[in-house]
Amino acid sequence: MVGGRPLTGNLDVWFRSLMVVDGRGKMETGAAITGWKDLPMELLLRVLVLGDDRMVIVASGVCTGWRDAICLGLSHLCLSWCKEHMNDLVLSLAPKFTKLQVLSLRQNKPQLEDNAVQTIANYCHDLCDLDLSKGHKLSDISLYALAHGCPRLLRLNFSGCTAFSDSALAYLTSFCTKLKYLNLCGCVKAASDRALQAIAYNCRQLQSLILGWCEGVTDKGVICLALGCPDLRAIDLCGCVLITDESVIALANGCCRLRSLGLYYCQNITDKAMYSLANSRVKSKHCSWASIHGSSNDEDGLMKLNISQCTALTPPAVQAVCDSFPALHTCPDRHSLIISGCLSLTAVHCACAIQNHRPNKAGLSH
Repeated sequence: MVGGRPLTGNLDVWFRSLMVVDGRGKMETGAAITGWKDLPMELLLRVLVLGDDRMVIVASGVCTGWRDAICLGLSHLCLSWCKEHMNDLVLSLAPKFTKLQVLSLRQNKPQLEDNAVQTIANYCHDLCDLDLSKGHKLSDISLYALAHGCPRLLRLNFSGCTAFSDSALAYLTSFCTKLKYLNLCGCVKAASDRALQAIAYNCRQLQSLILGWCEGVTDKGVICLALGCPDLRAIDLCGCVLITDESVIALANGCCRLRSLGLYYCQNITDKAMYSLANSRVKSKHCSWASIHGSSNDEDGLMKLNISQCTALTPPAVQAVCDSFPALHTCPDRHSLIISGCLSLTAVHCACAIQNHRPNKAGLSH
């Protein structure tokens, strides 16, 4: 159930507008349908797919039959639309919707408290994807609860959860070892080198990690990630001002499937890191199944690189990276090599941008 569908409305109105009968008030099976409560459970769930998450919540309170059917059939729920009393709503719904696999609780202002996350952990053991972003009121208690109650988690968004500690995060990763996506943007206390070492040791299947503005992260933590998470596809280190070329070199050498790298405002990064990335193109082909068969694919390497405000870089080094990875583009329509704030790099262009600026030979012949 997701937003963007018809808004929640009166159930009787929905019944009259959606119900298809044979003109005698009966379904094809011959069963009399006089109101919403007479709907077969399978049809009920198919009708609710047309509504939004608020409609699902309303429907779950109509009768016990509906509640039981929805509780068993509902796997996705988003409560990010809730501007007030989200905590109370979670406390009420989590014990009912025990089959949830995806739950989004993104907040515009802090609402969630630890008791809500504890309730989720106590009842929603099948949860795979959880968004708690901007949960400023949440503490380590929430992480300990999730560690014990939701070990199947694959995706976690803790962006803006500033109260979490690195020890609690490390504890969580020792239970949620199948994590593939982890967003720690702004989690300054949690995203330490110690936590990254735990992630590297426990979560070897990790594919995407966001560490934006985690200013305590150093080369030590990133190098551990590069060694422990070889399947890493995307890492955002924007604002991690302490990292140096050593972090990029480790990622280039250890993560041959790396597709996206964010280095915004990492001003200790120099040409050495860029040449390391450029040279990693050759190494990445050796771990590509396609290359074994003698074929090449532009998507075998970096597809997005953000080096904005990395003012120590020079055009030759960045051009070398651009030339090594055909999927990196500077042209407006396919902008994936981001160099804003680096005035010295304006001469860097991808291959298609250069072709577009070449004069038309046919036009010159006239």
